[in-house]
Order: sequence, then structure tokens, then C-alpha cells
Amino acid sequence: MKLGKHCVPCEGEIPPIKGGEAKKWMYMVPGWKLEQTKKIARMFTFKGFMQALKFVNQVGKIAEAEGHHPDIEVHWNKVTLTLWTHAIGGLSTNDFILARKINTLV
Repeated sequence: MKLGKHCVPCEGEIPPIKGGEAKKWMYMVPGWKLEQTKKIARMFTFKGFMQALKFVNQVGKIAEAEGHHPDIEVHWNKVTLTLWTHAIGGLSTNDFILARKINTLV
């Protein structure tokens, strides 16, 4: 399996990555968990709120540059990111590309 270097626009014309296939892609995104075979998520823990907020802003810059955006939950020293491709109602290679880029921040 090979990932591209950047996310590609998705308008819903491709099928989502299915459960068994998605499990095979998980080795590329250490720390992320497969949720209901349709999403991947990861919780990041920081020393405090300002560090968590700084991380969220860094994620935002990457997401904006890639044109692919995670759902973000911020709690005092924790940030949970959830990725899936809304246009297809499941996972695409874009989710794994973005997760890998996010992993470089920590």
C-alpha cells in the first residue's frame, strides 16, 4: 500500500476504504485507532491548555494546506482528532495522509 504525499480533492466519486482494508492501513498511522471501520481517531495529551491550543493551530495549518480537515475536540490538556472523508461517508487515503502529517507534530 502506498500513500500519496498530499490529499486529493474528493467529491464522493470513490468508494470508502472498507473495514478489513482499513485495518491494513493502520500501520502507517501509529497511535491512531480505527473506529467502527469508518473513522480514525487519536488523543494527544499535553502539559496544559496553551500547549494543546498550539497543537490545534499547527494541525489547522496542515489541514488547510491539504484541504482536508479533522473534527477536533479540545479539553484542558487533551486534543482528540477524528478523521474520515465526509463526501464518501468513510475512510479514504486522504485520512491516512493527514494523520501521518499530524503525527510529525509530536
